[in-house]
Amino acid sequence: MIARSALAALLLVPCLAAAETSPTETVRVVKVVTLDEAVQSALSHQPQLTQAVANAKAGVARADEARAGLLPQVNATGQVSRTQTTTTQQGVLLGQRVGSSTTIGNTWLGQVSVGQVLFDPGTFFSWRSAGESAQSLRDTADSTRLDVVSAVQSAYFTARADRDLVKVARETVDNDEAHLHQTEAFVEVGTQPLIALAQSRSALASAQLALIQAQNAYATARAQLAQAMGLETWGEFEVGDDTLPPVRGEEGALEPLLEEALAARPELASLGAQERSAEESRTAARSGYLPLVSAQGTYAEIGPTPDATKGSWSVGLNLTWNLFGGGITSAKVRESEANLDSLRAQEVGLRTSIRVALEQAVLGVRAAISSVDAAKEAETNAREQLRLAEGRYQAGVGSIIELGDAQVGASNAAAQRVQAEYNVSAARAALLRALGRAP
Repeated sequence: MIARSALAALLLVPCLAAAETSPTETVRVVKVVTLDEAVQSALSHQPQLTQAVANAKAGVARADEARAGLLPQVNATGQVSRTQTTTTQQGVLLGQRVGSSTTIGNTWLGQVSVGQVLFDPGTFFSWRSAGESAQSLRDTADSTRLDVVSAVQSAYFTARADRDLVKVARETVDNDEAHLHQTEAFVEVGTQPLIALAQSRSALASAQLALIQAQNAYATARAQLAQAMGLETWGEFEVGDDTLPPVRGEEGALEPLLEEALAARPELASLGAQERSAEESRTAARSGYLPLVSAQGTYAEIGPTPDATKGSWSVGLNLTWNLFGGGITSAKVRESEANLDSLRAQEVGLRTSIRVALEQAVLGVRAAISSVDAAKEAETNAREQLRLAEGRYQAGVGSIIELGDAQVGASNAAAQRVQAEYNVSAARAALLRALGRAP
């Protein structure tokens, strides 16, 4: 709760810098959220993860409940009662008719009984089944943890890409404003036609619209990031420049990575625990053909007053054997075997899906890395083309169409470079999730 409050305070209220630009003016410094801060916030506050952890705890409690029937059962009973007895007699005694008499008395009772199951395979294997189910829920919580981390990483990199696209859009607006001022000067002296001015204004308006759209996309991405972080409320904040470092083995062969993923993925571990639970349930169902044996002992003190009681005790063995239950035991066995077959089929499908997801993630990382260099090269060439077009336009030998095309090309190339850089980080996040590596 303290960590949550601290993070919320950082995001809710923008800070004011100590340095002042004027006696009445201060510089507002907005909190920059790092990738690690976003991940830690999600691990602490994401309701999805909190629910999964709570489900795991409930599973452990259910296993303890199932075990309770195997442990000694001790019960104590105390009772105080008051009774009235009326006796009626008929006849004549010494010349007088005999009527009725009333007796009032108290009874004090204290009793302790102890019971212990000696042979109950159904309860025993049900307890083991519940224990495996609890382990499955713990593995599911681990899987949810990886999902939460992957989701917040994806949201973070999306927000970062949208932030960079805002920079590209703002740079385009600045350039188009400069081009408009140049065109206005050229039209004024008659070196450019009026249509050039209209085209410059149209380009600037389009660039301003693109900037508004980019800013809106960035604001939406920040809201989605805050949601992925598990925050209920948030204020103005920015994302940092964090990226994911190369993933160990991303350039190597697939088989070692697949071996790691199959050993580390908590979904596969959870399914394995479910299979073991189903096996224990099947054994518990089969135990319905066997008898149940238990022992019980009782000691009691009873009397008219607490200091005038007499003790009694009893011990015994109980044997219960369901010789025919209408076929319910056989039906339970068949049901548990069918459930086990279903889980085994799910495991085969999950192993296949893990391999496919891992191969796609590896190929995605390699393709994204390759595209970054190409995107950077394209951006460099597009900016050089823009520089040359601006020089030709200033010299009066270039047209506004050539300049506009060069500006559009530079803006598109910059956006492609941003997208390529985003793809690398997003692909590495997907690879980490496919491998089951925890942060």
